[in-house]
Amino acid sequence: MKQKNIPLEIIIKELGKHKRQTALLMFLILAVVLASLVPPQILRIIIDTKLTPRIVQGLLPLAIVSIGCLVLIAILDFIKSTLLILLGQNSVQNLRAEMANKLTRLPMDFFTTHTAGEVTSRFSNDAENVNTLFANGLVDLVIDLSKIIGIIISIAIFSVKLALLCLAFLPLIWGITKYFRAALLQSQMKNLAQLGKVNSHLSETLMNIHIVKAYAKETYMEQQYSKKLGDNFQTIDKVNFYDSIYSSIVTITKALLIALVVVLSCDSVNALGITLGMVAASLDLVSDLFKPIDALGMELQNIQKGVSGIDRVNQFLTLKEDKSKNEKLTLKEIMATNTISVAFHKVSFHYSDSNEMVLKDFNLEIPSGKKVTFVGRTGVGKTTLFRLILGLLEPTEGSITINGYDVYSIPNKLKRQLYGYVQQQFIPIKGTLLEQISLKDPEITEERCAQVLNYVGLEELESLYHEQINEQSTLSQGQKQLLSIARAIVCDPQFLLLDEITASLDSKTEKRLIDALDKVSKGRTVLSISHRKNTMLDCDLMVVIENGRISQWGKPDEIVS
Repeated sequence: MKQKNIPLEIIIKELGKHKRQTALLMFLILAVVLASLVPPQILRIIIDTKLTPRIVQGLLPLAIVSIGCLVLIAILDFIKSTLLILLGQNSVQNLRAEMANKLTRLPMDFFTTHTAGEVTSRFSNDAENVNTLFANGLVDLVIDLSKIIGIIISIAIFSVKLALLCLAFLPLIWGITKYFRAALLQSQMKNLAQLGKVNSHLSETLMNIHIVKAYAKETYMEQQYSKKLGDNFQTIDKVNFYDSIYSSIVTITKALLIALVVVLSCDSVNALGITLGMVAASLDLVSDLFKPIDALGMELQNIQKGVSGIDRVNQFLTLKEDKSKNEKLTLKEIMATNTISVAFHKVSFHYSDSNEMVLKDFNLEIPSGKKVTFVGRTGVGKTTLFRLILGLLEPTEGSITINGYDVYSIPNKLKRQLYGYVQQQFIPIKGTLLEQISLKDPEITEERCAQVLNYVGLEELESLYHEQINEQSTLSQGQKQLLSIARAIVCDPQFLLLDEITASLDSKTEKRLIDALDKVSKGRTVLSISHRKNTMLDCDLMVVIENGRISQWGKPDEIVS
């Protein structure tokens, strides 16, 4: 079954929405081609009927017509370019909107295997290259091919032999063009992939600049960036080489054809049987013939950019979507018993970019209202386990259920009322302190946010409720963690997930955090993560994970350290 090409469908749909502009564009293309053929014909008339017999009368009207054609071409070309920009930008806007919608439908696994720079490159470079294909590639290609056909017809009017001679050169040019087309496409695809890596490295450096400076890794990051830039430079250099040598070959071919026409038209040979005016007009037409052929080089590069951009955008738009959600499911159905029980049924998982299993044959049942702590060294799959429980990742094998419902089928719109997830670090959004809690959900009132902040013990921040908060705000680590708890419980979920939230806290701050957790945990099912037994929160059941499996489980005092 042939795969859909969504970017082309969007462009065609956009052209269909603007039928008048599209029709005007086609008319302009035809008018530009016809107008460009008039000046050589006027040149033939001037030489054969005016200059050769030395008749100066009537030269001015012919000159005015010739100049008028050139002015008309410029005006038509301006209108054509304006239309192309408008239609092209509308198409790219719709394309980027579709890509943004697609981004919201992608599974979490996509974001674990693709960096922010790679994704950004799809929206910026690749989408813009699609516009390049439309605005500076295909349309100009159609115009130049139409000019070539028109010029051949005009030359045939003077001499069929000369037209056949020009046609004989076209297969040679076509062969050269075909070869460079394939080479340019390969180089352009490689260039776009490398640009994604360059953008990703730059984004990573800026996001982690504090760590880079703290550990004196400036030189290392610079070397890595220089290496990626060097690889990209070599690819771009290859693209430029193909483009420049193509133009040179076309220029040499043009010179050979003009020389051949001159030789065949001279008195001693006179193989073409044409007048002096026809020779002059033919030479002008031959020069004009190679202008569109020469322009094909740049258009070829633009087309290859556009084709590579379309391929990459289409790869993105045809990615597997997160379609396993049961949108008809309601919170009332899930919470029919007003309790939360969790069950793992032979769960195994590996990320799409690796065949190494993170979790293997994981089986566990957690009754409602219990506090369970997962313990294990870094990298054994604890955080991945939480992402699976949240339904952000889909198990490779097996299933996870809450009250009998597969977590991966639960709609995202219900998640916040069902789960309260506290991460290792508080991630602020752009907004006020109260908006950090509501996440700008219109259904969550400011009064509810203030109530929750007081509940977790952040009364001292009352004066900052309407202040803008960001990563540079002077909040302590303990306050940020308490904000994370407030954000998690603002919708009153019955299920809490705590991901190593006491890490890197001093004893005083840790006690304050634990006191807040004791309050918010009452009546809720609570799952927490800890690296070691001596740092875990108070719990009913402890589960020790080793090599992706449960090695021990039971009451904390029954577990062998």
